[in-house]
Amino acid sequence: MWASVWGFLYSKYFRFWLKWLLRLLTGKCELQRLLGGAEAGARRTLGMMSSFLMKSFTVLRNAVHVEEAEVEKCVRDVMKEKKIEQKDTGFKTNLHISLLQISGYKKLYLNVENLRKVPYDSENEDHEEQLIELWNLLMPHENLKARISKQWCDIGFQGDDPKTDFRGMGLLGLVNLVYFSKHYTNEARQILSRSNHPKLGYSYAIVGINLTEMAYSLLKNGALKAHLYNMVSGLPQMEHFHQFYCYLVYEFDKFWFEEEPESIMHFNQYREKFHEKIKGLLLDCNVVLTLQD
Repeated sequence: MWASVWGFLYSKYFRFWLKWLLRLLTGKCELQRLLGGAEAGARRTLGMMSSFLMKSFTVLRNAVHVEEAEVEKCVRDVMKEKKIEQKDTGFKTNLHISLLQISGYKKLYLNVENLRKVPYDSENEDHEEQLIELWNLLMPHENLKARISKQWCDIGFQGDDPKTDFRGMGLLGLVNLVYFSKHYTNEARQILSRSNHPKLGYSYAIVGINLTEMAYSLLKNGALKAHLYNMVSGLPQMEHFHQFYCYLVYEFDKFWFEEEPESIMHFNQYREKFHEKIKGLLLDCNVVLTLQD
């Protein structure tokens, strides 16, 4: 009860006077103190977003929905609204970076979503080339005898034709598998080998596509904001999404063997446990989850 009373009094009365006193003592508004005092990354950008959403000024509330092309104008409008002098270059630069991160996150999600919506098309030469590239990266010493072949099961697909396994995540699932195999070839081959363990084995490609869904859902619900804002000083790109996926693949393999499930039939249970672990890590405002080349 007292917590509720204090929260009401603080938001209704004390917060205003505290802000007034701090401005009097520092000569800076709340936004200047936030962008100047918080360390670069998620702490600064997420704090700014929260501050803007609490404001009654339309300019500030709209800033969190700004598009990349409008960032420069938005910076000028915010500085004008808050009566901040243009010579305060530090504030201007920090606000610009934070707004780029916000707009970039939204654009990244749209790009990922658009790729997910592209169905695998066996008549598309580019799609087929990527699929064959995946095979060659993972199985360099074994020739693929035919496009439709039981050999695909050797890298963890369910049947003779991998295209049927990409339905849920579309081309995004394949692009992620190829990215990991191309940029972390040794790790990908090692994990593929481990996935063939007689007791603890799992379907490498199918699990990889499942982890694409996990990365996609975390991006969609905003859970990746802290990670990406700490990782990228500006616009998050598709490359950064792929890098996060690589982290998931590598860490899931370690997690699976540490947990030692009784059988693959318990996959969903352990997948969800891993998912909760990742979500917990992403709650840290200083989080960065990547593999190093």
